[in-house]
Formats: sequence, C-alpha cells, structure tokens
Amino acid sequence: MRKALFVFWLAAVLASVAGCKGVAPPAPYRIAFMSERDDNPEVYVMDDDGGNQVNLSDNSAGDGLPVWSPDGKKIAFLSDRDGNLEIYVMDADGSNQTNLTDNPGGDGFPLWSPDGSKIAFISDRDGNLEIYVMDADGGNQTNLTNNPASDAGRGAFAWSPDGSKIIFDAYRDGNLEIYVMDADGGNQTNLTNNPADDGLPVWSPDGKKIAFLSDRDGNVEIYVMDADGSNQTNLTKSTANNGTIAWSPDGSKIAFMSDRDGDREIYVMDADGSNQTNLTNDPGADTFPLWSPDGKKIAFMSDRDGNLEIYVMDADGGNLVNLTNNPADDWAFVWSP
Repeated sequence: MRKALFVFWLAAVLASVAGCKGVAPPAPYRIAFMSERDDNPEVYVMDDDGGNQVNLSDNSAGDGLPVWSPDGKKIAFLSDRDGNLEIYVMDADGSNQTNLTDNPGGDGFPLWSPDGSKIAFISDRDGNLEIYVMDADGGNQTNLTNNPASDAGRGAFAWSPDGSKIIFDAYRDGNLEIYVMDADGGNQTNLTNNPADDGLPVWSPDGKKIAFLSDRDGNVEIYVMDADGSNQTNLTKSTANNGTIAWSPDGSKIAFMSDRDGDREIYVMDADGSNQTNLTNDPGADTFPLWSPDGKKIAFMSDRDGNLEIYVMDADGGNLVNLTNNPADDWAFVWSP
C-alpha cells in the first residue's frame, strides 16, 4: 500500500463522495485516515478539528485506505492481515472487523454505491486488473469489466451519483482512456477516444459532467466533458502540470493541485475554469484537496512540517490548521458523510 497509490484511490473516492447524500447527522464531521505512527499502517479516525484521534483497526498487519459507508455507520478498508490484500469492513467505532473478499487474489480500492447496498472494487484474481462488485456483506462477487486489458489500472473508477453507472480508466485501446458502463457492467463505452492519455475521471455532484486529466496538450491539464463524452474542454490551460480533482459539493467549484508556482500547491477555480486561485502558497508540497461535505472547508495533505500531515483550511484558504500533528506519516483521509 504505497503512498503513490493514494493519488489513484483518492480520485475515485472524490468522485464517489461528491454525489453521496448520506443520512448521517450534519456537522461536526469526522475524518478517517491512515497513519504509520504505530510502526505499521493503521486506520484512524478523528474529529474534524483534529481531536479524539483513535486507532480503529489496531492490528499488527497493514491496514489502510478507509472509505465511509454513505450512512456513516461503517468503514471499508484494505488489510493484508491474511497474507494478501483483502477488503474488510468494520463498524465506525472499529468493532466487527470482517473480511469481505476472502480470495487468494489481490483485492483493493473499495467504493460504496451511493445507496450503500454494494461495494465496487478492483481485483487481479482473474490474472489482470478488473472492476468487481459485491453486496455490502461480501456476497455475489461479480466481474463487471471482464476484459483482457487492465481496467482501472490506476485505481480510478467511481459510481455515478445516482448509482446507475460506473466510470473508469483503462488501457484496452493501447493508451489510457476513460470508459463508462452500466452498474451491471453493460454498455461499456469509450468516452474520451483520444490518442493521448486521459484518466482519473471524477463525476460532478449532479452527474451531468465528468472532470478528468489529460496530457493531450503536452502537459497534464484538467478537462471537463459532458457525461456522454461530448464537449471536452481544457479548464486549466496552463503550461504546468495540474491534477487531483475535487468538485465542491454544490458543483460550482473545483479544487485541484498545480505546480505552476514551482512547487505543488492547492488551487481552486470556478467549474468553468475561471478564477483560478492559489489557496496554500507554501514551499512544501500541498496535495490531494478534499472538500468537507458542507463545502465550507478543504482538507489536504502536506509535507511542509517534514512529514506527511493532514491539514484543513476554510474554502477560501483561511484558518489553516494541522490536524494530525504527529511525527509519523498521516495520509489517505476521507470525511464522514
């Protein structure tokens, strides 16, 4: 579970939570995250002000990449405690930890369906990376993509906000392209169809648009297209590299990372690409922005204190706070619904 995988996993989580309308009470929210402060990766949870940091997984194996269920009552996560990567689920207090996949192949990157009834995931159990789906209790594990190419090879896939479709990137045409399929695996369609690499797609909260990354202009830019693949438009229009897309909950803005100022910073722009603004402005590497469910704050990861920490700031960049403030690396975070 290397940190490099986080960029791919987070893109999928961002797409999933953008359309999630969980039934948990409103703020204060909680943040689940991955920490190495116990000399091995564990799943922790904390209040949204950094208080009450608790080790939930509490196991000598590697545990990480937590994802909340839409109702906030459960957390799916990865663990290698059985000798290979499996998907586990536990109650939000860490109790009732259960292996859902229980397969000799590698299973990872769990994503709850918007209604919480199913979990999509990636597995190499058939010899290459495929997207699977299972019931929330682990039953009825089904290969959706069923293609000899690598599907969701970057870990980037997501349910549409209404749960009817799944978007993913795949190398099946000789380069990375963005595909969409019905939630049962039917009607798999190439949306981008461009000789450049297009990937890491993220649904808008209303499901009408898809933001994605492309190097078709010679550097990595953020594009947007309609949900059917039409009207592909470059939003960032920068000579720098841009990435880690996060739609605001109301769909009016997009937070992202850019190195246009010489180091990685968190930016925000209107959904049409206008008003691009640097929020962090620090010599450290600031990456992976994620909006709070009410849109008032943005959490992100930074190494500005010498190790990876989780920070939070107001949506305009004000009131910056280091939430984790621990000498170990803290990362792979997600807001509760």
